[in-house]
Amino acid sequence: MVRQAQDGAQQGPAELSADDLHETVEEVAAAVMTASRLFVALSARALAETEPTLTLPQLRTLVVLHGEGPVKLAALAAGLDVNPSTAMRMVDKLEARGLVDRRLNPGNRREVILALKPHGRRLVEKVLAHRHQEIQAIVASLPTERRAELVRGLRALTDAAGAQAVDSLTERY
Repeated sequence: MVRQAQDGAQQGPAELSADDLHETVEEVAAAVMTASRLFVALSARALAETEPTLTLPQLRTLVVLHGEGPVKLAALAAGLDVNPSTAMRMVDKLEARGLVDRRLNPGNRREVILALKPHGRRLVEKVLAHRHQEIQAIVASLPTERRAELVRGLRALTDAAGAQAVDSLTERY
């Protein structure tokens, strides 16, 4: 959003001082959505440079398995917020690529336990490391005081969302 300064010059949100920032909920939501698109773009770029044939939903599935460890299909579906049949189709594709292991639960043979294979684990770690490096480069370009503001703002946002909202997507994704 662009605002008029007292001298008539137009200012974007990045140029406004803390005293001038009185964003409405809509302005803050728009800024968060813009940042969200940035993070999705960083994830997509990291994935494309690491494993171009893998999709973002497939990566998300791998990241949930990486963060949760071996899980039942129902738990994976809940972590992805999809129905079990959708999760199973995703697992089928990832298993065919040699990234996921599917085994019968020894305690209940009607249940399936899912886990990352070593190649799947290495792939997730490589994509996450790539994304982390890009985020570090962006953050390093900010002045120190802006970094502190960013940390406070992001912590406030995650606190407002509650731990459950973050945990349901796994903290590393």
